Amino acid sequence: MALASRLRLYRRFTRPFTLLPPLLGVVSGAVTAWGSAHNPRVLAGLSRNVDGTVLATIALGSLCAALLNAASNAINQIYDLENDRVNKPSRPLVTGEISMSAAWRFAVVLYAIAVVPTWLVVVYPYDTFWEKALAPASRHQCVFIFLAGMLLTFVYSAPALGRTKAHPFLANLTIAVPRGCLLKVAGWSMVGSIFHAEPWYIGFVFFLFLLGASSTKDFSDMKGDEAAGCRTLPVQFGVRTAARWIAPFFVLPWLFLPFGVWARDPFAPEHALLTGNPWILTILGLGLSLWGTYTAYVLLKNPQDLAEAENHPSWTHMYYMMMVAQIGFGVAYLV
Repeated sequence: MALASRLRLYRRFTRPFTLLPPLLGVVSGAVTAWGSAHNPRVLAGLSRNVDGTVLATIALGSLCAALLNAASNAINQIYDLENDRVNKPSRPLVTGEISMSAAWRFAVVLYAIAVVPTWLVVVYPYDTFWEKALAPASRHQCVFIFLAGMLLTFVYSAPALGRTKAHPFLANLTIAVPRGCLLKVAGWSMVGSIFHAEPWYIGFVFFLFLLGASSTKDFSDMKGDEAAGCRTLPVQFGVRTAARWIAPFFVLPWLFLPFGVWARDPFAPEHALLTGNPWILTILGLGLSLWGTYTAYVLLKNPQDLAEAENHPSWTHMYYMMMVAQIGFGVAYLV
């Protein structure tokens, strides 16, 4: 196979559309930390102007986040081969365009180049290559978050580690923790320490959203999931009940934004929980809640459509809401 054709094949295998949200999420998390009241450079009396060291760190971290998601997609397809024979028969593993051994090698390489470089993601006052490389382990917060995210991708997919994908509630939990909470905290860790309430509060908002919204992908996969023994929410409880359960998660998480700009940080009472621009964060939260209300209406209007469309509009709304929220946080902490 020609090199160009093989590159296109492996590009399709990584499902590139799904790589944008984690990349954007990490950049947004880093920007949020930079504009927050916890920026270590500002606390040390330095300028808030961005320098080359900070930009290089954010660029490295965001690339690694996208590669980690690509590796996760590969692992998911390896363990979901039986599901995909029914649900996604055109995927490269199912068609035999990529062998199982080649898929494993590709996934291992992606994991290595996604996780190992994050050892060098260390925040101020460690600026040079050797300062970062030799910094104490407690300063290498980002790499440990990435390792936790990598482990959870296997917990989600691999039977030997539980395959939580087969459980109606644990599946969503093991998606929401790495792709919601830890993603935002990882981005924050590229600029500031994670030992503050603010990054975890922001991560909790995204965690709560994905805890329900991530199920939108399960409805169209019911036939294959059921055949492979995966008791997802719609398989376990039916389309209508599952839609009712996940609908509030499109609305309620975003209300924590206006709450967070007025509630005090319990560990730093001189600050609010969210230290970005309060009006932008309030408008963002209320706007996303209204958008989520419309998406919930689409979900509940005719739940059976969820099981018949490969990409239901609610799935598209979920991805766009995530990206708008990431951009909105960045704007709120830069203004």
